[in-house]
Amino acid sequence: MSVAESSTHFARRLAPKACLLAIASGKGGVGKTWLSITLAHAFARAGQRALLFDGDLGLANVDIQLGLMPTLDLAEVVAGRMTVGQAATPFDAGGFDVVAGRSGSASLASLEPKLLRLLGRQLVEAATSYHWVIMDLGAGVESTVRHLTGPATTCLVLCTDEPTSLTDAYAFIKLSSRDNPELDARIVVNQAHSRREGERTYRTLLKACESFLKISPPLAGIVRRDDHIRDSIRHQTPLLIRYPNAATGADVEALAADLMAAVGEM
Repeated sequence: MSVAESSTHFARRLAPKACLLAIASGKGGVGKTWLSITLAHAFARAGQRALLFDGDLGLANVDIQLGLMPTLDLAEVVAGRMTVGQAATPFDAGGFDVVAGRSGSASLASLEPKLLRLLGRQLVEAATSYHWVIMDLGAGVESTVRHLTGPATTCLVLCTDEPTSLTDAYAFIKLSSRDNPELDARIVVNQAHSRREGERTYRTLLKACESFLKISPPLAGIVRRDDHIRDSIRHQTPLLIRYPNAATGADVEALAADLMAAVGEM
């Protein structure tokens, strides 16, 4: 299947729960949290109500990248003192809400399955108050990551052209599709030097999935490499605020527009 042919599958109607997006990577350090933040911001700029959930249990850093100091975080939810929706903190500069994690908390990183299922149910409930709930999941294929992927019917799997990134993205797709055959996994290639190189990276991963898993996850988008990203992270300011005309920001806004169009066809 060619890139063009695979991309046409993106036009398929998304399921009713598709406003609940999981963003995973398999490997750390590929820009997953940055993409989650920028995608939430892109939805907000398009007039969509968005909630960003920091599901990187134990290594949370959404609040750090945004320069937030929330008084509420995921620990309050896990302790049963409030729901996911009640723990949301407005990020006024970006126009979206955030449920912050608790960085360095081993108790969150080793939650029991019943608590993970509870989180999943609360995320589904929270989605009724938003157009989009974006879950920034932890790297790897551990049970906590796979449990939080469960409630979502759309999962954006982020990868780069590094061999380890492709290998880990493949492993995530393999295990997640085994756990949930109905999961709608779509590929986002990040840090691409060009669109052509991004397509080449996608084809490499697609070939492995088709050869060994007999599935063809479509290409959701290609996000180009941009030095502005590191600068915006260092200044704890979203890219679309600090560099609103950056080409990389346009790539993410195009991804958001495609997702909104797919939902609008329902």
